[in-house]
Amino acid sequence: MSKPNILILMVDQLNGILFQDGPADWLHAPNLKALAARSTRFKNSYTGSPLCAPARAAFMSGQLPSRNGVYDNAAEFTSSIPTYAHHLRRAGYQTCLSGKMHFVGPDQLHGFEERLTTDIYPADFGWTPDYRKPGERIDWWYHNMGSVTGAGVAEISNQMEYDDEVAYNATRKLYDLSRGHDARPWCLTVSFTHPHDPYVARKKYWDLYNDCEHLDPVVPEIPYDDLDPHSQRLYDAMDAKNFEITPEHIRRARQAYFANISYLDDKIGEILQTLTDTRQEATIMFVSDHGDMLGERGMWFKMSFFDGSARVPLMIASPDMQPGLVETPVSTIDVTPTLCELAGVDMSEVMPWTSGESLVHLGQGGERDTPVAIEYAAEGSYAPLVSLRYGKWKYNRCALDPDQLFDMDADPHELTNLADTPAHQGTLTQLRAKSEARWDLAKFDADVRHSQACRWVVYEALREGGYYPWDYQPLQKASERYMRNHMDLNVLEENQRFPRGE
Repeated sequence: MSKPNILILMVDQLNGILFQDGPADWLHAPNLKALAARSTRFKNSYTGSPLCAPARAAFMSGQLPSRNGVYDNAAEFTSSIPTYAHHLRRAGYQTCLSGKMHFVGPDQLHGFEERLTTDIYPADFGWTPDYRKPGERIDWWYHNMGSVTGAGVAEISNQMEYDDEVAYNATRKLYDLSRGHDARPWCLTVSFTHPHDPYVARKKYWDLYNDCEHLDPVVPEIPYDDLDPHSQRLYDAMDAKNFEITPEHIRRARQAYFANISYLDDKIGEILQTLTDTRQEATIMFVSDHGDMLGERGMWFKMSFFDGSARVPLMIASPDMQPGLVETPVSTIDVTPTLCELAGVDMSEVMPWTSGESLVHLGQGGERDTPVAIEYAAEGSYAPLVSLRYGKWKYNRCALDPDQLFDMDADPHELTNLADTPAHQGTLTQLRAKSEARWDLAKFDADVRHSQACRWVVYEALREGGYYPWDYQPLQKASERYMRNHMDLNVLEENQRFPRGE
C-alpha cells in the first residue's frame, strides 16, 4: 500500500457553526469552499477541550486532558505520549510543522522531525491557573474585553506577522518537497493563529464585510444574574464588568473575525496552489482547535461547552473517503486514529490508552454510536467540567454546578436546560450514568490541583537566577542554503529546480 502525503491545515478559534457544511455561503472563502466540495465534511465536530494548548494536545494525541495531563495553557505535554507525528514518522514519514501548536515544556517537537517557525505563545509554566485562588484574575495573560473594544483595521499586527511567516514557510517547504531529495512520504502540518482575537484585520478583508448581514449575534446578551454558574465565572474571568461593550463594538469585532477568515482563505489558497503547481498529491485535512462565542449570549472567546466555543470545522479530502456531509457527532481526538488508518499505520500498541476513533468509515457511509467527550479544567473554572454529546443530546456536569441537558435538534442555541424537566429524567439518568462511568470528578480535580501546585513551584524557581527558556528556536544551516563553495554549481542548479528540463 502506498502511503499518501498528508497536509493538515489548522486554524485557531474558528467557530464550527460557521462551517456546518463547509464555509457558510455568505463567507468570502473561495478556497475553503472548493476544498469543502471535495471533502468529507463533519457537521458536528467538537474539540477535546475548548482552550488552545489542551485542545491541541488532545488533537495530536487522541487523548483528553484527564489522560494526557494538558489541563490548561501552561501544562506540560510530556514527551512519552505518542502523537500522530510520532506514529507517522515511525512508519517512514517525514513530519514537519509550520506554525502554532502551543507545546508547553522542553519538548517542542513531539514527533515532528522539523519545525519551521517558533510558536506564538510561551512554552513555560507562567500561565498556570490556580484552583486555590478562585476568582483571582491574572490580568497580564487572561483574556479581557479589550479585544472587543479595540476591534478594527490594521495592516500589520503581532498575529498577522506570525501567520504571514507560517504561510511563507509552508509554501517554501512544499517547493522543497517537490524537488524529490527525500523519497519518504510527508506529513506537513500548517497551523495558523487567526481568527483568534484580537479582532484586527487588514482593510482589504475588512471591506468584504461592510454590508454583512451577520454582524449582530443571533442570541442577544443574557443578563449576568440569568447566566449559568460557569458562564458567570467566564464573564468574571474576562473582566467584562469593567468594560462597556456597545453594539458597535460587537459588530466591529465580528466583522474583523469574519475578515480574518478571508485572510486565512487567501493563505490556504497560496498553499493549495503551490501543491498544485508542484504536481504533488496529498490527503488534506482542515480543522480548528476550538471555537469562539463571538458575542452570542454576551459571551466571547472560548472556555465553554456551548457550541460556539466547543464546535469546530473538520473536513478531510481523501481518495479513501467520499465527499459529503456527515452529521454524526465526532471529535478532534479522532484525528490521530484517522490519519493513521489513512496512512496504513498500526496504532494497536497504544489504542487501549487512546480515546479517539477513526473517522474513515464515516466517510465511507458507515455509522457510529459512541458519545463525544469534552473536558475543561483551565482558567474560569474552579473544578473540572465534563460534557457528553450523544445523538441529539448534550449533557454537562461539574461538581460545583447544576447539571445541564440540551436537546441540540430542538434547541440549537442551548437556551433551555432540560435537566430538571420531568419528561427528560430518563435521558438525564442515562447520560449521567455514562458520564460517571467515564469520569471520577474528585480524582480529576485532585490531579489538576496537584499539577497546578507543582508547576507554580517550578515556574517561580526557574525564574530566579539564570533563565533558559524552552521557546523553540528554528534551526537553519546557512552553510547548506543557496550556493556554497563545497557545492557543484551545475549539480545544485539542476537539483533545486522543479520541474526539471522544461
